Formats: sequence, C-alpha cells, structure tokens
Amino acid sequence: MDKAWCAKWIMDQRFYGLKPIDVYHKEAVQAVLPEHKEELFNLHLLVRKSFDLNDHIEEAHLDITADDYYKLYVNGHFVGQGPAQGNHFHYFYNRFDIASYLRQGENVIAVQVYYHGLISRSYNSGDYRQGLIAELVADGTRLVQTDKTWNYRIAEEYGPAEVIGYNTQFQENIDSRLKEKGWRSAGYDDSDWLPSWENLADDHVLFLQPTMPLSVYEVKPQKIESIENGFLLDFGSELTGQFTMRAKGLPGQTVEIRCGEELLPSGRVRFKMRCNCTYTETWTLSGEEDELELYDYKAFRYVEVIASSNIMLYPACFAAIVRHYPLDEDACRFESSNTLLNSIWAICKNGVKYGTQENYVDCPSREKGQYLGDNTIITHSHAYVSGDLSMYRKSLNDFALLSARVCPGFMAVAPGSFMQEIADFSLQWPLQLLQYYKLSGDRAFLESMYPIAQQLMKHFEIYIREDGLLDSVNDKWNLVDWPENARDGYDFKLTKGSIQGCHNVINAFYYGALKAMSEIDKALNMAQSSDEGLERFRTAFIQAFYDSERKLFVDAESSGHSSLHANVLPLLFGLAPEESIKPIVQLIREKRLSCGVYMAYFVLKALAEAGEHELLYDLIVSEDLHSWGNMVKEGATTCFEAWSKDLKWNTSLCHPWASGPIPLLIEDIFGIKPAAPGWTEVRFSPRIPFSLSEIKLNFIMPAGEFCFEYTNGHAKLIAPAGVNVIYDS
Repeated sequence: MDKAWCAKWIMDQRFYGLKPIDVYHKEAVQAVLPEHKEELFNLHLLVRKSFDLNDHIEEAHLDITADDYYKLYVNGHFVGQGPAQGNHFHYFYNRFDIASYLRQGENVIAVQVYYHGLISRSYNSGDYRQGLIAELVADGTRLVQTDKTWNYRIAEEYGPAEVIGYNTQFQENIDSRLKEKGWRSAGYDDSDWLPSWENLADDHVLFLQPTMPLSVYEVKPQKIESIENGFLLDFGSELTGQFTMRAKGLPGQTVEIRCGEELLPSGRVRFKMRCNCTYTETWTLSGEEDELELYDYKAFRYVEVIASSNIMLYPACFAAIVRHYPLDEDACRFESSNTLLNSIWAICKNGVKYGTQENYVDCPSREKGQYLGDNTIITHSHAYVSGDLSMYRKSLNDFALLSARVCPGFMAVAPGSFMQEIADFSLQWPLQLLQYYKLSGDRAFLESMYPIAQQLMKHFEIYIREDGLLDSVNDKWNLVDWPENARDGYDFKLTKGSIQGCHNVINAFYYGALKAMSEIDKALNMAQSSDEGLERFRTAFIQAFYDSERKLFVDAESSGHSSLHANVLPLLFGLAPEESIKPIVQLIREKRLSCGVYMAYFVLKALAEAGEHELLYDLIVSEDLHSWGNMVKEGATTCFEAWSKDLKWNTSLCHPWASGPIPLLIEDIFGIKPAAPGWTEVRFSPRIPFSLSEIKLNFIMPAGEFCFEYTNGHAKLIAPAGVNVIYDS
C-alpha cells in the first residue's frame, strides 16, 4: 500500500458477512469454488455524498477506487472511470484533479459502482469483494472520505439479462421508468437511501494506478440511413464504447438496439456476431424524453435502432461514447506511396488503439482479457504507436504479481478471475521483459523483475530431461498456434494435460527464454551469465529435431513432418545451423503465412533475423488469403483475429495480436532500432523495397521524437539531440 487511508471501504450491506472467495488456483487443479449468490450478479450501486464548501478551492484531488468498477461524477459532471483490473492484494486506485468541478456551497460526489460477479477474463470478480473507497483532499486538507455517512441505493433500471461472450458482460436491458433521475447533482434528496456499510475487514491493498485513466469522448455516426421501423448507423470504423441516444414514447414502449462489427448480406446489422457475442438490447421508455446510458462497453461499427413509428427518435443525438487508453494520434504518423501498406498500417494501429483499454485485451468483445502471448506483439506495437511505455511496464507487472500468488511459471491471463495457463505464453515473458528494457532503458524495473524471471525459468526445470530439453510439459496447455487449423499440420498430439514426449515449438520458446535471460544477466552484470548452457541446449535441440538430409527441422522426435512453426522459431532464436538457413527460408517462401496471425509475427521476425527483408515485406503487403491485405479486402478497419472472417468459427474483427507489421516495418524495413537501452544510441540500416518510392514516419521513444523520410532511394533519419546514430550499410 502506497499511502495511509483514513477513508473506510464501503459496500452494499448484502455483502456483509460473506467470506471472500479464493478464486486463485492452477488451471489443472479442478477447483470447486463456493457457489456465488445469483442475486448478487450484475449489480449496479448508486452512491453519493453531499458536502458544503465555504471558500474557493485552488487545488483538490480525489483518490478513488471500486471493486469491480466505477464511474465518477462531481456536481453532475462526468470525471472519469476505473480502475484498471487488479488483484485484491495489489489493487489500483485513481487520482483525479477535481478543483474545476467544485463550487462554493453544496457539492456532491456521485459514483456508480458495478459488481460483475462472474468468473471471467474481463473483471477480477466472483469473489464477493464489492464496494468503493474514496478520499477528497482540497488545499492540503482532507475534506471528505467514504464512511457510513455516504448513502446508496441499487440501480433498479437494469432488467433481466443474458450473458455476452465468455462470461464477459451482461446485456443492459434498461427500463427508464425505474431510472433514478438527478441523483448525480447537488440538491437531490437522498434521505430515503440506505447508509453505506463499512467493511472493516476489507483486504484490498491499494496502489496508485501507474497508467492514465481511460480517454472517454463522443463520436457521431458518419452515416445515418432510414430503415423499416428505425435507423441504421455506420460509425465508419470499428470502435469501443457505448451507444447513446434520446427518445420519447409512451410509458412502457420499447426501443431495440442492435450493435455489430459488420453487416449481413441483407444490409442489416449482424448483431449475432461471429465472435460469439450477441449485441441486442431492449430499452423501455418512461413517457418523458429519455436518454439511453449504457454502462459496459462493446466493440462495434454499426447500430440499428428499431422502434414503433409513434416513438419520437432524435437522430441528431445518436452517438457513441468511445473509450480506450489515451492515445496521442500525432505520437506516431506513417504514410507511404503504397496505398495497401497504408491501409494495413491503419488497421493495425486501430486494432492496438481499441485493444488497449485499462490493460491490453485480446479482443474488446468476446473475452476482454489480457493474454500473455498476445502481449508479445501488442506491447511491441503499442510502444511505437503511442510513445508511452507505462502500459507495457504495467502489463509485465500484472503477470508477475499473479505468478507470485498462483504459479511461478506464470498464468496466461492476468489480471482477471479466470485461471488459464499456456506454456508457450509463459516462456515469452522474459522476451517481453528484455524488449521493454531495450526500448525504455529502465534498469531499475529490470532488476526488480529479475528474480521473478528466474523463478519462471526454474518452474520449467521439472520438465527437463537428461539432454536439457523439455519433455511432457503438462501443467500448462501447449498451444503452438491458434486456431487449431492454423498449425500447418503440426505433427504432435497437443491434448491439454496429456502431453507425451518432446516437441519442437515448446523447446524453441524455452531456448528463446534462456537466450533472453542470458542477455538480461549480462545487462545486470550477473555472474551466472554463461553461453555454455545455451550451446549445450542448441546441440540437443538439433540432435532431436534436425533432419540433416532435408536441412529442415521436424515437429517432434517421433515426426518426419516439417511445419512452418517448427522451422521459423529455430531460425529466429539462432538454433538453426548455417546450412539450414536457405532451406528454411525456401520453406517459408513456399508455405508463406501458413499459420495463425499470432505466429506470423515470429515468421516475419525470423525473416528479418535471416536478412530476408524482401520476402518479409512481400508477406506484409501480400493479398493471399492468409494476409493483412486480405483483411483490408474484406473491409477491415481494425486487424482481425484470423486472416479471414471465415477461417475461424468465432473470429473477432478487432484483435491487436495481428498488429505485427508495425514494429517489423519500423525496425527491420525502415531499419531503425535501439542500439543501446532507452534509445540513447540508434542503429540505422534501412532495407527499403524498390516498390516503395516515398515514406514518412515519426514516432516517440524515451529519448525523444524520431523522424524518418525516404524519397526515391534517399533515406534520412532525424534523431533527437544527443542520440548517436550508427549507420549500417
């Protein structure tokens, strides 16, 4: 805990006496959790506190958090929302400057607190930890703090609802007849509300959130079209947020709201979405002019508003309340002479933009979970797109914190109450840590994470056989790639919990982790750094998986099949003998992107490692079925989960793990890489294809802004003052 709180944790009295449920367990352990009371699912609480100010306030900040989530209003004005997901033993609070919202006389702090109640990736919930805590300090004096004098009531307008996605969120069938009006403003009479219950046994350990609160703003639709009984709206691009509107009808009349990522062949909204989410809700009117205010967010582009002809709809009020992590659009700008490349960059950037909420999410629709393997790609892309490394840093710590509680070998999702483990993903955390250090130069953080990285590697030692290779890693899922049909015929049985034998991909990632740890050892001047162990492992790997006749790697010891995956990773991590490099590159040339979008990042990096920049660029701008060009062809405005909408049964159309072209273009085609941690020294080695005649790029890193221009064969890099540029031929 980073401060002493005088405030009390307050909650709905129905949670009093309920023992917190321990939701943490190894995935392989079939934990039987206590049954959760259904009446406490999907609970919206309205909480408010009135207070008087006699003098003008110069400076005022409010520290606040809630479990699971809150939206904060001061004197009727929306201030912010949060917190970022966190475990109760390291839970985040936000600090808001609210001086501009305060006034002399009566003031009110109003908070809508949400408790989800289900085990999911989207919330740290299902554990009976509910409520909020807040403190207001003005001009150095603590003025207001949560305690039993804060009043609350249940928000009754949320009617019966189905679950959307994988326990991700609930429908919001709002009945405006039951909506409490005016409660956010001063002067409202809350004398019949209940006094809050002080939870003196609360066990949250609170820390100031190290990342900014979300950016929340209104966007109008680009197109509104009249349809039978309503309107069809197109916002022009996939986005994340809530739809809002105004309407007036007779009491009890309803409006149906349908949202979706795409249209059906009929031209109507596909609200039963590919990604296993059904976005349809019923809004019941009060008889007055009502405003639709939804709470949770969705991923959508299109909206249908369906209503009887005698209901007054106000198209001028149609809007999306968009939310995502703050992104300065000018922090990274890119334009080239290739229109397809520009479109690919745009869908990748948008995927990262909307896939970065309070934490990175695999998708902002079906799961809304932060997946460790996805983060290998998302963190790398987001670093360039945003110029802000604080989210990257936080993501590394999110997984480190959960590892200490559940498994030192790491969980696949963090935070969140859904326990899942993927071995391939765990072994990428050291690579992410090293990449963060190279980009940030943050040595203190690297040192703090080093013991956790050591524990991760130690966890996998139980699977090491005599020659040093991993065998039958069974406490975690061995993924290889996703979806299953994207594994290029990988010839090894990957049944979760029943792995028998030694296979290529898990060992290649293990070697990559060992190699990253060796680099970290050297960066921190650790005595145990040794390349001998790496060479022994490399020898064993080659002996187990290398087919010297074909000069290719096979999928497993018992296999004669050479998948793309079994060759790309050895090429990337330096496991491939010199004689095998050309045959492996030829294999990639033939198979192209015969893999999932996730593995494509490693394919491109392997080609860069081999110096095959022409093929790397060709794959980025390809229009094959398995390509980013195909996503553009299918109308993408954010990058997809799979190469095509129809290549996965539940494809998400916003999946930032597909954003790999951004860092690969910057680092390996435009040739701009840090040569020293924190970009104090830069290596510049452009490998521009002949088909590109013009490029303009700017991005921000800790050392400052970098500007790159290329025109008809002439490349120029302008680096921040004091940054040494190493020019490679």
